[in-house]
Formats: sequence, structure tokens, C-alpha cells
Amino acid sequence: MTEVHVVRQPIRFGEELRRRRLEAGLSLTDLARQVFFSKGQLSKVERGLKAPSLDLARRCDDELEAGGVLIALVRKELLREEPVEAINGDEGVWLMQLSRGGQSWFQPIGRRQVIAAGAVSVAGMSIGRQGPSSDAEDTTLLGAFRSLFDHYRSLGQQVDPGFLLPGLITHTHSIREQSAHAGSRTRQELLRLGSRYAEYVGWLVQETGDDQGALWWTQRAVDLAAAGGDDDLAAYGLVRRALVTLYRNDAEQTIELARQAQSATLPPRIRGLAAQREAQGHALAGDYDSCMRSLDRARELLARHTPDPNLPVIGTTNLSDPAAMISGWCLHDLGRSREAAEVIDRQLAQVPPGALRTQVRYGVRRALAHAAAGEVEHACDLTGRLLDAARSVRSATVKADMRSLARVLARHPGNASVREINPVLSQIVAG
Repeated sequence: MTEVHVVRQPIRFGEELRRRRLEAGLSLTDLARQVFFSKGQLSKVERGLKAPSLDLARRCDDELEAGGVLIALVRKELLREEPVEAINGDEGVWLMQLSRGGQSWFQPIGRRQVIAAGAVSVAGMSIGRQGPSSDAEDTTLLGAFRSLFDHYRSLGQQVDPGFLLPGLITHTHSIREQSAHAGSRTRQELLRLGSRYAEYVGWLVQETGDDQGALWWTQRAVDLAAAGGDDDLAAYGLVRRALVTLYRNDAEQTIELARQAQSATLPPRIRGLAAQREAQGHALAGDYDSCMRSLDRARELLARHTPDPNLPVIGTTNLSDPAAMISGWCLHDLGRSREAAEVIDRQLAQVPPGALRTQVRYGVRRALAHAAAGEVEHACDLTGRLLDAARSVRSATVKADMRSLARVLARHPGNASVREINPVLSQIVAG
């Protein structure tokens, strides 16, 4: 006698899916054709014999106008178990080790650990000149570090994050040390610039797949900014934490963190970036109306931003209309993949050719949206154009979308284009 193993959680989803399908007057064949899943797979999901994917929930939610109900039934089961931990106030240090072969690794060490290790073992970690300097020297130094940052950011669009991290981390600590000896006129400017270095390090560390390391560096950025008289970066730290929860499919925490960063006293750009993140959280939750309201707010706030010529812009500088691009991202998460693909198509055409990391990030989202909309051949063609660039920039966050893309394409095993691209796509995702 053959045993049938019933999956417990999805039964509720399956019952709700069946109820809404029948209310809409659709057969299994009708719904399967509309959401680009097989009739057999839908039948197993409805009977609780197969766990539904988040992509299936999104597509069905949109087609059946469920208002996020079907998405919510699945999403909570897909959250990662580990919470996003708050970073404590122990500043500590970040130890760097370089091997003869050129490999490197980094690890945050708390102040207590440093003390336990002994002062002699870390005596060589201090970087910087001793004694006071003139205002002219300070101004020259500040300009040099500012120019270096722009070069690093440009390189960050082209190469593996691990290639840049040793230099960026060294310069971040150097700026902090130099600020202690700078004249009063430029000390704050150095600390604020150092905070931008640390924030960018945090982003690149997240691109390597180390969420906790990314949050550690984000807190260092907040501390440096505060020391330089800029308390606003603490709010952007919340936006960065919300990015971690976003990739963990935690809609509630993403929305809550983003809302905390939207105080009326904060600069428009930080509030605008926070509103964008909130919109992405609402999209995860299947709440279309709240998502669109947040995007409208983000667009209005970002338009009010006045750049500071002495500091790098917070967030991406490679999107001409960030809120529009994020709307395409959100539309896919809301199950409206065809609309998402159209939006991302338009916005990607405006991304500078040299912004490789940005092109890959949203290019994969574009391919994912086209694949989910049933345009499999086109999605494979778009993906094929991205593979070499994806190898170059090596992004853990992009890989998350590439895994989703691979799952969507796997629903079409008989397609020749899918069979051709799948081995290479799988290799990049696994690498």
C-alpha cells in the first residue's frame, strides 16, 4: 500500500485557494493557464499534498484579486528563523588578515576581546600621523579621501566586493585616526566622510552574504556620523536593516523599520529612501494600495533632495528615477509581473553603461518578471546577457533573485532555451 504524506501548513492555503477559484468561476485548467503553473501542481496544492511557493501565491493572489490574503498565508512560513539582531554599542575593531596567496578575511572584535588579547597585539592597528596639522593640509587630505571614495564606488559597480574591501576598510580607519589630529575646521567633515566609507563597506559586506557583518559596519557608520555632528545617518541605518529583513521575506519588520526612519525632522532623501523600503515591505505583504502610497511619498521626498557637494550621496546614484524602478520591483512581488516587466524595461534603458552592478541587479529582476509573466524565451535571452556580468560583480542579494528565477524557469523543463541556460545559471547560483 502506497503511503501519502500530507503537508500540514499548506492545507489552509489550499482550501482558501480553492474557495476563491470557485467563487471566480474558474476551473483548475483556467487558473493554471492564467498563472503559468501546471494543472496537476495546482491540484496538489489545493488538496494540501504540495507546499505552495511564494511565487504561486503571488500569481494566484493577483488573478483572484485576493488583496494579499493568499500571499500572507504562505509568506510567514518562508521567513528565515534567525532574527535581525540589534548591534550593540561596543565599538570594537575590525581585524583584517591577508595571506601570502592574496586571500583576506575580516572579523569584528569587541573592545573586551581586544583588552583580553593584550594591548601589544593590537598596537600596530592604529593608522595615522601624530601631532596637529594645518587647515591647508586638512583640506587637501579631505579632498583626497573624497576623490578616492568616488573611485571606489565606481569600481564597486564592476568587480567582486572582496576586491575592494581591504582598501576601503583601511581608508575608513585611517580617516577616523586622521580626524583626531585634524584642525577644528575639517574634523567634522572627515568624520562624516568616514561614515560614508563605513556605510559603503556595510553594503559591500552584505553583497558578500554576511548580513550581521553588514549591520556591524552600518552601526560604525552611524557612530562616525554622530561624532561628526550628523545624527541623521542613524535613520538610514534603519533603512539598511530593513534591506536585510526584506531579503528574509519579513514584510512586517521591513515596514516597521522603514517607518521609524521617516520622521519629519529628517532630510528628504533619507525619508524618501525609507518610504521606498516601506513600499517594498507592503509589496511583500500583498498590500497594493499601501505600496503605491509609499512610492508616491518616496517620489515626492526624493525630488526635494538638495545634494551636499562635500559628501557622497546616500544610496544609489545610477537610477534616474529610483521610485519608478522600485515600483517595478514591487509590482512583481505583488504578482503583477507583466506590469513589472514593462516598468523595469523602461527604467533599465536609462541606467549608465558602466553601472554593471545596477544593471545586473535590476536586469535579473527584469528577467524574473518576464519569466513569471510566461515570456520564457525572452526571459532566457535576457538572463543569458547577464551571466558574465553576474560572475564579475558577485552579489549575494542578486543571487537571491537568481534563485527565484531558476525556480520559475524550472517549471518549463521541456523548453530548449531553459535547458540551455539552466546549467550556467545553476552554477552561478551555487558558486
